[in-house]
Amino acid sequence: MEFITHSFRYGLEIFQTQPDFNRLWLEVIQELNRITDYDIITYFNSQTRRAKSISDAINHLIDERLRARGWNSQSNIFNESEYRSTGRNSSWRLDFAKDDISIEVAFNHGEAVAWNLIKPVLASELNHVEKAIQTRAGILICATDEMKRAGGFDGSVGTYEKYLQYLRPLNNLLTVPMVVVGLLAPRTFRIEHYKDGRNTYGRVVYLE
Repeated sequence: MEFITHSFRYGLEIFQTQPDFNRLWLEVIQELNRITDYDIITYFNSQTRRAKSISDAINHLIDERLRARGWNSQSNIFNESEYRSTGRNSSWRLDFAKDDISIEVAFNHGEAVAWNLIKPVLASELNHVEKAIQTRAGILICATDEMKRAGGFDGSVGTYEKYLQYLRPLNNLLTVPMVVVGLLAPRTFRIEHYKDGRNTYGRVVYLE
């Protein structure tokens, strides 16, 4: 996949120059670069439950490849039982974490933008609640506006452009280095929506 990045609190500069961070950053961008349009289409078309967008496909591929590199999936931020997320409750959980970096893959509602940005901070700062993990920086992976349109995403999904808008007003709350990664639209296909009864689904349309 192709993507663009935005550096917050010198996140990209730190990831590129400090060895402990650089090793982890390279693992992430290498695996993103290795996800092809063919991989996305193959997973999208193989789902028994018809999908509206390619968000599940991208989530699955990122999860599969980062876990293969030793990243911990669905890591609890806190160790106290009342804050340990279970089942579908992911309020206090990171999508991925490894050593000094926490990752959120955010294809959810735009109302969750601020919370998605805050979670890597909670994972990296000291807290009165006992921590289950301690990172020092964050990566936020999301769709750009063009990916949202081409990938069949719901209109309410928070995009890369919206995440960047939130950085300035939240500047004093977001105290750790971060890199926001915006996934660009596929080069070879787009998702076209169609109706089946009352439900809306997506299908692959190849670009000429």
